[in-house]
Amino acid sequence: MAAVLDTRELTPVTKLLVLEAPLVARHARPGQFVIVRVNAHGERVPISLTDFDPAAGTITVVVQRVGKTSGLICALEPGDEMLDVAGPLGRPVELPTEGHAVLVAGGFGAGAIHPLARELQERLVLVTVIVGARTAELVILRDLLEPVSDELLVCTDDGSLGYRGFTAQLLADRLAGGAPFTDCFAVGPVAMMRAVAEVTGPHGLHTLVSLDPIMLDGTGMCGACRVTVSGETKFACIDGPFFDAHAIDFDEAIVRSKMYVDEEHVALEPVGAR
Repeated sequence: MAAVLDTRELTPVTKLLVLEAPLVARHARPGQFVIVRVNAHGERVPISLTDFDPAAGTITVVVQRVGKTSGLICALEPGDEMLDVAGPLGRPVELPTEGHAVLVAGGFGAGAIHPLARELQERLVLVTVIVGARTAELVILRDLLEPVSDELLVCTDDGSLGYRGFTAQLLADRLAGGAPFTDCFAVGPVAMMRAVAEVTGPHGLHTLVSLDPIMLDGTGMCGACRVTVSGETKFACIDGPFFDAHAIDFDEAIVRSKMYVDEEHVALEPVGAR
């Protein structure tokens, strides 16, 4: 069991939760994730770590309500308990010790880049963060990202806050203007990460993205989270979640991410309507 210590509504569909998980907090590193289960009948869901505090014994996650299980997680309040929190899982992301890194986040991906930005700043690496959302109301975690960024840039699809357009467009503009980025890290929807890869490829900019395909056990046993990188099959849970963006088969990744869309809709239907 993991107790829910605190929660915060970030948007109408996005929630931050602080969980009591001392063993996870003690061993966690930037880029890793946990797999959680709300109850004995629930599915196992991978969630990137937004924060971890070894001294307090807590971890922080951000969840967006898109299906039945994520809805159950978002319904949790302080005092409730989560049945399982397994982790930390995955390989810590390889971060540089010098240069100027640009971190790109789409939607609730802003939570996943926070530990990277903090660690990079501690290593005295310059950090530019680009966060994007459809509207100003959906931009999240600026309060966490601003203190660990040398530059925080916001873009919205409708132009209601910051740059009008997508994160990859803003990144392209900065690179065209001569921004001296030495490394790029991106977390968000698969289509967004592919767009980032297409922008950075011609510039030869080292780019890592975090893949979160379907996962079950998180230990490489089930094979559900397989992705193709440089023509080889990799498992996101043990080989990733961060991979070279220019070596990923994004077409395959997008198809696999939509495999169970119909089942997700069925799960949300009232029992009597099935």
